[in-house]
Amino acid sequence: MLKIFGAPGRYIQGAGALDALGGYAALFGRRAALVIDRYVQGVLGPRIEALCGAHGVALTALPVEGDITPESIAALRAQAAAAGIDMVIAVGGGKALDAGKAVAKAAHCHLVTVPTVASNDAPTSKNYVLYDAHHNLLAVEHMLFNPTIVLVDTAVIATAPAAFFRAGLGDAISKKFEAEQCARNGGRNMYDGVPPLTAQLIADGCLRTLLADGADALAVAGSGQPTPAFERVVEAMILMSGLGFESGGLSIAHALTRGLPKIAGLASAPHGLQVAVGLLVQLDLEARQDGMLATLTQWYEQVGLPTTLAALGAAAPSDAELARAAELTLAARHAANFDRPLDIKTLVDALRRHA
Repeated sequence: MLKIFGAPGRYIQGAGALDALGGYAALFGRRAALVIDRYVQGVLGPRIEALCGAHGVALTALPVEGDITPESIAALRAQAAAAGIDMVIAVGGGKALDAGKAVAKAAHCHLVTVPTVASNDAPTSKNYVLYDAHHNLLAVEHMLFNPTIVLVDTAVIATAPAAFFRAGLGDAISKKFEAEQCARNGGRNMYDGVPPLTAQLIADGCLRTLLADGADALAVAGSGQPTPAFERVVEAMILMSGLGFESGGLSIAHALTRGLPKIAGLASAPHGLQVAVGLLVQLDLEARQDGMLATLTQWYEQVGLPTTLAALGAAAPSDAELARAAELTLAARHAANFDRPLDIKTLVDALRRHA
């Protein structure tokens, strides 16, 4: 097997980065599909249209609402095809970016992602998630390549509520430990290759940055005023976390996101908060002796991340619910990236310890 590392073509971050959108878009053509969260369209739509228009790029707006289903994607793809687009510009949270990836894949064109929240590391990755009409995960699909441009305006992201930022912390904090398990146990990354050392080092840096600056960054989330700590943590949550998981691989913490939504009260829990609890379960199963579980639990309390299923929203999960969650988790590809094979009882017992 070959080592494979993947990444976006270019990553641009900073307050006011959105102002560069038109110039970058003009590199790829004159007609763009603007796949945009409907709420964000009302806030940033006119500004984006003006920025692109100043560089001769016309936009066809494709607003996104609700879950990304096969039906909604088919409709967006049809509208984009009718517009004869040269590129896709995806703006918003994870769902809008996922929709943009699905449209860009079908159109075989360049993709520019513009996240407006830092709730996950979707902006840099080639992955996108499809759901059914009942919010059940159907599939994780992949573009052939990562986004061409990732444009992260920290002044925009700093206006988003702190709850989104906290979810981003939860999603990112796991990557060092998941990449570690994947590499140690012969797992494959998102490119179906051997994780390179580079990915692990990036994931290690992500962890160090979050532990050092996460609380200070969270303190200014929602203020609209990014600080140096905020800039560092946004880079960790979007770029380092994205590269760390895609090229480094995943393990139990993310596999649990397949099972946890089946527990009453957790179906609508944000992905990042599910991952945060999943990481504590993973570290419990690792039986680490380095004090990291205690360190992370203290940091979780500092930044307001849940440490139990109850804090995540599950009042009193039944044995049947936990068994079903464990079954779905162990069926996920990433669950095999672990020091030893796990069975349902072992995982249920670990979940109980974090109930």
